[in-house]
Amino acid sequence: MENAIAKAKILMQALPYIKEYKGKTVVIKYGGKAMVLEKLKQSIVNDLALMHYVGLNPVVVHGGGPEISLAMRNAGIEPKFVDGLRLTDKPTMDIVAKVLGQACQRIADNINKHGDVAQAYSGEVIVAYKKQYDKDLGFVGDVQSVDVEKLNKTIKEGKIPVISSVGQGQDGNSYNINADTVAASVAEAIKAEKLIYLTDVDGIYGKIGEKDSLLSVLNIEQSQKLIDDGRLKGGMLPKLLSCIEAIDSGVHRCHILNGTIQHALLLEIFTDEGVGTMVVRG
Repeated sequence: MENAIAKAKILMQALPYIKEYKGKTVVIKYGGKAMVLEKLKQSIVNDLALMHYVGLNPVVVHGGGPEISLAMRNAGIEPKFVDGLRLTDKPTMDIVAKVLGQACQRIADNINKHGDVAQAYSGEVIVAYKKQYDKDLGFVGDVQSVDVEKLNKTIKEGKIPVISSVGQGQDGNSYNINADTVAASVAEAIKAEKLIYLTDVDGIYGKIGEKDSLLSVLNIEQSQKLIDDGRLKGGMLPKLLSCIEAIDSGVHRCHILNGTIQHALLLEIFTDEGVGTMVVRG
């Protein structure tokens, strides 16, 4: 009986958050170990299904870097990067499009084990253009526009859009886009309540390497100071920059979570404590 009461209390703690976010759209950038390890994949899928069935509108954006690199090596192509961006010639782009298209459908299929509630989009909702950079990166792109009408129609039909980071250019070419950038652009375009990045770390730390310095909440000014002081390393810098841009464009909150924590999405959205770093306007 005590165990059942404890479970009921957990549900009651979630009630105000369920009421607050019912009907609201949440964009989740899905990647890292949570996309590779079987146990974590199932945990994320279950979280997404629960979010959907309690009235939120989750939208999933994913990449697939490790899978792409593996497929390239299997094809005899060694992956090359410039400042963290994958050099993408035509053979590489063909691999990217195939791998991400398969991953997109696989994620949707896994969600659909909970009911016919997910729709895969790989290249159909992102219009891209060739990324301008100091060096020619090949078919690496940026987001030009998002098909808001198609995504809103999918959401209105009661489905979860699952979107890969492939964009279609007006020149007829497909482009490989950073998934963090796609997630932020989608969140801005559809006026999402939240943008959530699932990573392999607990969030943003005030002091690099010190676990007890995790920052639970950051405002825009504090975020910019961390960037200006050079205190962010690796992939966290573009994520925080994307958060700032998204909030400036109308997204209410941005979260950076450790996707290796089981049910991280539910813990962050539906509990008082949360589990990651939340970025807010002020």
